[in-house]
Amino acid sequence: MFGLKPDVCHIPSPDEVYSLEDYEDGVARWCPGCGDHGILTSVQKLCREKQLAPEKTVFVSGIGCSSRFPHYMNTYGFHGLHGRAFPVASGVKFRRPDLNVFVVTGDGDCCSIGTAHWIHAIRYNMNMTVLLLDNSIYGLTKKQTSPTSAMGTKSNTHPHGSVLPPINPIQTTLGVSNVSFVAQTADWNPAHVYETIKAAYEHPGFAFVRVVQRCPVFMRDLYDAAVSDPTALTLLTHDNGIKVHENVEKGFKKIIQHDPGNIHKAREYAEISDSIPIGLFYQNKNAPRYDEYGAS
Repeated sequence: MFGLKPDVCHIPSPDEVYSLEDYEDGVARWCPGCGDHGILTSVQKLCREKQLAPEKTVFVSGIGCSSRFPHYMNTYGFHGLHGRAFPVASGVKFRRPDLNVFVVTGDGDCCSIGTAHWIHAIRYNMNMTVLLLDNSIYGLTKKQTSPTSAMGTKSNTHPHGSVLPPINPIQTTLGVSNVSFVAQTADWNPAHVYETIKAAYEHPGFAFVRVVQRCPVFMRDLYDAAVSDPTALTLLTHDNGIKVHENVEKGFKKIIQHDPGNIHKAREYAEISDSIPIGLFYQNKNAPRYDEYGAS
């Protein structure tokens, strides 16, 4: 009306910027001291750093303490049946490849009733970030032996101690054809947890992360000593591996230089028994992806 072109008075809106609060939803109901709290914080920090749009992000879980995760993320979520997180997540990714898909599962959910789905999800290698929160016990159902419980673990199902050797989730994943990313971290080292989840998210394929975590109620003594013992963790490091600040690395007494392209060494280090190896065991960015087949 003043003789100016319409676009001269247009004030462009700034791009939306998401804060940490944009990913928070409710108060987590895990027990005080549970490792899940710190893992949740790391995931929310990752979402903020990567500026993942909540409406373009989905968290899928099965059943268990860990599987309450979607309730505490202000994103889309699917709290599914016991052991069925992987087929749900695969269906979401196949139909909506534009979404950021995360799977949060537990040692019982993934390594027991969900084992068949876990194995084939590794082989399909669809682009998703998978967090196995492993506290070596069935927590939600109140202390039953899980597939990752060490021999001799006393529980409500084995009051005299479990009698079978546990599954090694890292070794199992490394043994499946078309595996593309396998890493491990520990909940009491938040800097390493964050960097590991970040590397997993950036990987183009099925990124499997086992998070060794504490259960302060039913497995209180399992990792108590490890938290304060600098020799309890062995850091796998490499230029192509999980990168942490040099000040964090200085806190490790045991460090192994490991090329994550060497699957044979990865399998060897997965069997370390005198400490907990953390870092990137294996990565192959060129492994075939079933979601790319579906999009063609």
